[in-house]
Amino acid sequence: MELAGQRFVGRTAEELQDLVLSSEDLDEFLGELAQHTAIGLSHAERAVICAVTVARPKRPAATGAGSQRTFELEELQAEAGEGPCITAMSGARTVYVRDVARESRWPDFGQAAAERGYVAVLAVPIGLDDGCRAALSFYATHRSGFTESEIFTAEDFARQVSMPLRLALRIGRLQEARDDLESAMKSRTVIDMAIGVVMAQNRCRPDEAFTLLRKASNARNTKVREVASSIVAAIAGTTDVRSRFDL
Repeated sequence: MELAGQRFVGRTAEELQDLVLSSEDLDEFLGELAQHTAIGLSHAERAVICAVTVARPKRPAATGAGSQRTFELEELQAEAGEGPCITAMSGARTVYVRDVARESRWPDFGQAAAERGYVAVLAVPIGLDDGCRAALSFYATHRSGFTESEIFTAEDFARQVSMPLRLALRIGRLQEARDDLESAMKSRTVIDMAIGVVMAQNRCRPDEAFTLLRKASNARNTKVREVASSIVAAIAGTTDVRSRFDL
């Protein structure tokens, strides 16, 4: 088992790079990473399920898991704000729960994990930057739990995961910024079109037309863009407009 873990850690850098490049987004990368990571601590007599959770400033936590059961346990910890994963992330230290049924620090988590057939849990922090935190969580169904050598392998892998995960997060931020920009451009285009309609109908200046849109927005307790969309839809029959940058 130790030799398998060593071979796993030794070959993983190139494979992690391939995962980053082949994943469509952060969620897909985390899911593939969870599947990939579990291999390192699994063997013929015992399968280990892995989950990866990332906490980001001003963004919802992102989780990738090797099974629905482990995903539910990661979500449970995120909602409760406590558990081995949360403690590993916040304290930047490895957390090992040998027997979840006897866990006194997080009894609700321990009960939920036991009900899903797990016996031991190992949570290892991943070093990140830009205010992000992350942890690898390993779930075992066998009472032998994790050996000292396996814990070392998990910690070594967490160190190797750090750089690819940072890259995936930065790519994700660029994708989100692009999506936000596209949304803002589309919103601006719809509002500009609605201003043109209001100007034609009321024979007023652009600033006066926008004031009318804003008053309608306040009266309806809705966003200006939604008011603009309804005006454009009434005239053009659709709000699926393209900006000049799409032409």
